[in-house]
Amino acid sequence: MKFKGWETIRIRGEDGRVLAARAPVIISASRATDIPAFHSEWFMDQWRKGHTAWTNPFNGKVDFISFAKTRLVVFWSKNPAPLMKYLPELDESGVNYYFQFTLNDYEQEGFEPGVPPLADGAAVFRELSQRLGKSRVIWRFDPLIMTPGLGPEQLFERVARVAELVGPLTEKLVISFADILKYRRVQEGLRRENAAWIDFTADAMMDTGRRIAGLKKHYGFEIATCAEKADLSMFGITRNRCVDDALIARLFSRDAELMAFLGSPDPGSDSRPRLKDRGQRKECGCIASKDIGAYGTCRHMCVYCYANADAVARRKKPDEQTGSCALKSMRRRL
Repeated sequence: MKFKGWETIRIRGEDGRVLAARAPVIISASRATDIPAFHSEWFMDQWRKGHTAWTNPFNGKVDFISFAKTRLVVFWSKNPAPLMKYLPELDESGVNYYFQFTLNDYEQEGFEPGVPPLADGAAVFRELSQRLGKSRVIWRFDPLIMTPGLGPEQLFERVARVAELVGPLTEKLVISFADILKYRRVQEGLRRENAAWIDFTADAMMDTGRRIAGLKKHYGFEIATCAEKADLSMFGITRNRCVDDALIARLFSRDAELMAFLGSPDPGSDSRPRLKDRGQRKECGCIASKDIGAYGTCRHMCVYCYANADAVARRKKPDEQTGSCALKSMRRRL
């Protein structure tokens, strides 16, 4: 039986209105923006209140999201440091969580102007891993970007450099290949920044994957690709599930409600295809979660980012975009 959506419950807004709200078991925070880095206070305010509002970026419709049934939060971040002071409060609330922590090495190219220096990011990674355990902090080098000076060999060197800093602190490395041709606004933003790039060919993906695969033996972590058509299994690189039912079942098996939601995997497999997130790309292996982030609200200003392409193209910080629907949705109070 396929996943058909989250339970709907009633909540009461601050003005006393009774509202219908979806009550997801798993929250994604967030693919659309870096909530830990820039909106941790907002997140905790909403968490304490027990609900939030989310604006659909495609039709502008507002949905209300209740945390009454939430048993897991997956955090995505390039700098989770601002959220870390709130982790004891989250622990006290009884919710489970883990981190998808992106740590790239594009300092020379200036592709990530708002991201802390690599050394600072690695220090945060170390602290988080030591605090939570390395199974709950997944390292992402995401995306891999080719330029005239960054071919497969040079990209491997960049990944290996970061691996020296955090390789012993995680159980998994997740990679993806920049697919810039899919996003017109990203191309425009890169051109405005005079950022040279080369689209990956199938051969370049294979060469890059083959090189990076060598890190698996050295550090003992798993390597997986995120939502990629390319099959790198010949190098021991698997296809990832970032919101991962197998990982969740391993880490949080004592949470009866979460395990009841997951149910049993298919016979002979650790996957639950009935829970696949139908809102993601075909190649994405994630199970269903509800994302609560908003496009256009991240201040990392990464030149390759499709989720923040308009802000990058205008060379403005998102909070300078007066009237932005995305920012209003992040600041909405019920």
